[in-house]
Amino acid sequence: MLKRIRQVLAALSIVAIMLLFLDFTGTVHQWWGWMAKIQFLPALMAVNVGVIIALIVATLIFGRLYCSIICPLGIMQDGFGWLGKKMKKNRYSYSTAKSILRYTMLCITIIAIIFGISVIVTLLAPYSAFGRIVQNILSPLWQTGNNILAGMSERADNYMFYSVDVIWVKSAITLTVALATLVILGVLAWRNGRTYCNTICPVGTILGFFAKYSYLKPLIDTTKCNSCGLCARNCKSSCINSKEHTIDYTRCVGCMDCIGKCHKNAISYTHKVKATEPSTDAHDNTRRQFMSIGATLLATAAVKATEKTVDGGLAAIVDKKIPNRETHLVPPGAKSIRNMSSHCTACQLCVAVCPNGVLRPSSNMERMMQPESSYEKGYCRPECTKCSEVCPTGAICKITVAEKSSIQIGHAVWVKDNCVPLTDGYECGNCARHCPTGAITMMPSDASDETSPKIPTVNVEKCIGCGACENLCPARPFSAIYVEGHENHRVI
Repeated sequence: MLKRIRQVLAALSIVAIMLLFLDFTGTVHQWWGWMAKIQFLPALMAVNVGVIIALIVATLIFGRLYCSIICPLGIMQDGFGWLGKKMKKNRYSYSTAKSILRYTMLCITIIAIIFGISVIVTLLAPYSAFGRIVQNILSPLWQTGNNILAGMSERADNYMFYSVDVIWVKSAITLTVALATLVILGVLAWRNGRTYCNTICPVGTILGFFAKYSYLKPLIDTTKCNSCGLCARNCKSSCINSKEHTIDYTRCVGCMDCIGKCHKNAISYTHKVKATEPSTDAHDNTRRQFMSIGATLLATAAVKATEKTVDGGLAAIVDKKIPNRETHLVPPGAKSIRNMSSHCTACQLCVAVCPNGVLRPSSNMERMMQPESSYEKGYCRPECTKCSEVCPTGAICKITVAEKSSIQIGHAVWVKDNCVPLTDGYECGNCARHCPTGAITMMPSDASDETSPKIPTVNVEKCIGCGACENLCPARPFSAIYVEGHENHRVI
């Protein structure tokens, strides 16, 4: 029964989180957006003390159920493991904990958080890894299926569905990383179960430390156990030593598989202390040293994170190219490039919900896979605040529509050599007509001749950097006006 309950909750959890990345209507986030905010590492990056304490307390009571019910990457691995067991039953075996590797990876992650080495955090964050897989691999397929249904509905005079633009590759690097993650974790889980969770994942290591002292845990009754080893051969965490009747609770994810497989009812999920508690192994001293160092680094990381939080064309129709910005653009609510870099785990949730295709993963190695704004496909509409509503890490803080209209993330820059009135002799003014803040006005190119071609002038104090001018400029392949980013955003 416990196993079935856990499976149902896990299925609901992974479906809800998957829909957060697939939904392009914004409907799902109203109901299930909180699922992203209770993920451990995003909560840590956002310094969401309430969520972190709640997850630790839950682990102290129930063990590492977070890894089996809440973490989507862990649930995904269980799916691959289930497929592996279909081909060969009783495939697992007990193995000793890779303590040095586990705590080394944890320390590396904490150091990366402290010093703002976002690439390491991005690659190791389990929730973000799952988000990249869904957003880059499944989302284009989901949108294509939607467009097929939209076409069928339109022919039936039904407009329940509507077509959306499908971008198959938003970032080659991000897609490559997502594919590699899926293949590597899929193979590991298919063959050996929860290998990643108990060797590399920093969240699993942190929660494993608390799970060792959990109030409820699987316990082996030696009076009933006949040492058949069936529990160990079905333990995806390889943490049951059936010969010594011990369980390594730092690696146990509370999947309840062992309870369901034991024909003697020798394993129960209980709080009663028994004489068969795990003995201290040779790595305990090493583990304590790593945890002592890790606790210090974790506290420092939290302090550092808190500090950082305060802180219709006339030209030929060809695809636009991204201008060479000296400073890249991050969305309103990010506060600054530093805040974005320090808190973002590149989960791609903001990219998934952006209705105009403005946000896309960066290919720059310093901020690899973190979102940045680009205006070839659309511009950042002043009335849209979706990215700020879904970010679980504090990289993009929640803002209102009124606040967004006054946040300057950059300013427009005019490029004389690309401007249509000067290059082709046609009147334009697209940038001025569509500027939502009235920051652009058209002036004669020759001040002494009122009949000379009119060119745009930018009032930098009024421009908010929304990119409407850049996106709607008819010049190709480079716009005659583009937005230069600001290191720190300001209110105008």
